[in-house]
Amino acid sequence: MCALPLRRLAPSAPPAPSGTATPSGGHVVRAKQSFGEFVEGYRGRLRHLFEERASCDALNAERGLPPFVLERMREVDPLSVYIPEAHGGRGGSIREGLAVLEETGYHSLALTLLVGINGGLFLQPVAKYGCDGLQSRTFGGFLRHKRLGGLMITEPDYGSDALSMKTSWRATGHDTCQIEGSKHWGGLTGWADYWLVTARPRASDGNLRRDVDFFVADQNAPGQTIEVEALYPNLGLRMLPYGLNRVSIEVPESSRLNPETTGVKMMLDVLHRSRLQFPGMGMGYLRRMLDEAVAHCRGRFVGGQPLLDYDQVRGRIARLQAAVTNCAALCLDTSENAGVDLDLSNESLKANAFKTTVSDWMQEASQSLLQLVGGNGY
Repeated sequence: MCALPLRRLAPSAPPAPSGTATPSGGHVVRAKQSFGEFVEGYRGRLRHLFEERASCDALNAERGLPPFVLERMREVDPLSVYIPEAHGGRGGSIREGLAVLEETGYHSLALTLLVGINGGLFLQPVAKYGCDGLQSRTFGGFLRHKRLGGLMITEPDYGSDALSMKTSWRATGHDTCQIEGSKHWGGLTGWADYWLVTARPRASDGNLRRDVDFFVADQNAPGQTIEVEALYPNLGLRMLPYGLNRVSIEVPESSRLNPETTGVKMMLDVLHRSRLQFPGMGMGYLRRMLDEAVAHCRGRFVGGQPLLDYDQVRGRIARLQAAVTNCAALCLDTSENAGVDLDLSNESLKANAFKTTVSDWMQEASQSLLQLVGGNGY
């Protein structure tokens, strides 16, 4: 393991935009744009950042995310689609969340993962299971101060075997909970202002119970800072940091999420909803693959005719088009059947199939673009 420098700007709270007011309860009330206007503004901002201000190659050359990218992206506030209207957001519509993921993925795979982590693995769980006070604090931090959140489940010795996690918590008797343990491979390690930390309750005899609880840790609050012990030289998504974290914190009892039945079912509901939204991330990526492939094959002439006239090339283009069409169908299914109000704890087969299938389409599309374009593709 080697620690690597990170680059991320923690922007100060911007001035309130025109038509915005802050009521006595502290929630941000935003002038409601139509979703079409909202997406068009976000699309234009991404185009400016990744096509005019910098290129994907330049942004991926170093680890971390250049400060101007995150700062300028958050001015449009794409994460507001995951926040309920009562707390100043756009309402938490799954359909809007998928559209934001698609627009982001068209320009940056790493950035769409950042949006997905914040939306599906932090904001949606807090919106569904957090008490009103917790929601007010955290959603206000996102909207007013442009903060970020992440999820910590995986542990060094247990990987994806979440039910064997050793991170534990106990009530202190002072309306707080003490959490101890280690977590790793949490996306946005060292960046997130809020962490949704999973831990098992420790009984009075010292044994760990089988259930799992979720707590929100505010990195800017005394006693809640999670220590980063090491950063990983992860391959691929170089913009986002992953690492090993030491958890030794004390959080208010109100920071604990409230499951409808058990903590295990709550965890499954959260993970399955996140995986069912994976087609949103894949959709933008696949559209980008298709657009680049078609543009190149129309303009590249070999033997006196464009590449697009060759049968083998047409076959690859057809497979790319099929992947886009199929992914759109999964997005439609998710938009209709994965709302935050639904219990998805029993949807393991469907959720894992969605994520696996879309991942395969993305990998196959990458191979096709590499064959058609060479080393210059997205």
